[in-house]
Amino acid sequence: MPEAEKAVETLASPEAELALVRSVAEEAGRIAMRYFGQSPEVWLKEGQSPVSEADMAIDAFLKDALLSARPDYGWISEETLDDRAVAARKRFFVVDPIDGTRAFIAGDDRWCISIGIVEDGSPLAGVLECPARGEMIEASLGGGARQNGDTISVALSDPGSPLKISMARQALALMPETFRARVEPYPYVPSLAYRLAMVARGEVDGTFVRPNSHDWDLAAADLILAEAGGAVVTTDGRRLIYGGPTRKQGALVAGSGILLDEMLGVVAQTAFG
Repeated sequence: MPEAEKAVETLASPEAELALVRSVAEEAGRIAMRYFGQSPEVWLKEGQSPVSEADMAIDAFLKDALLSARPDYGWISEETLDDRAVAARKRFFVVDPIDGTRAFIAGDDRWCISIGIVEDGSPLAGVLECPARGEMIEASLGGGARQNGDTISVALSDPGSPLKISMARQALALMPETFRARVEPYPYVPSLAYRLAMVARGEVDGTFVRPNSHDWDLAAADLILAEAGGAVVTTDGRRLIYGGPTRKQGALVAGSGILLDEMLGVVAQTAFG
């Protein structure tokens, strides 16, 4: 049997991948809490995005722990470059050590550690570890989505009912009046991954995402939302592919059922994105 076929046969199941990511995420959460509320050192990256010493400490831990367990996997992270990110590998990790760094720095607890495992561009397992809120939100492909062990699912909105939508007010102003009249804007959520998890657990009905989010913001939360009964898609309704040459995504829409279709129809009528 060719070596490539042997390698495919020995790949871990989605459930085993989730177990690995879950165990590593718990320790990463403990590392994060050593810095949270302690005024960690902060500096600005290119593009004026902040990064803290906590981001770097968590990233270093995750890279060592995850690649020690799966040395043949690729690696994509917001904070570290690696040759494995551009190599052709069937599976790879997609990591954001702190999604919502500005919130973390400000003492706002709406941030999370996002860890996903992607196979051939599609998420296979993912965890959002939110230690300041005491929440672990997770999913494996075909295994459903859970928060702290309890199954979560999207809200099912009736046509014409009020909608809790998380989006910038400037974006809402672009929407047709018939849609705006039904929307109850949800306050700004600094972590995109956490915002998608809120859709997954039915706290928010949907969200619009401006262009230039990145793979590490999305991969784990994408799977969690899908396993909870929803989806995050491009403005023409396509599912996301991870590990592309830019790591960036365009404008996105997240929701479920009839509402997701309605949101896509609204976007088609506006200059959103």
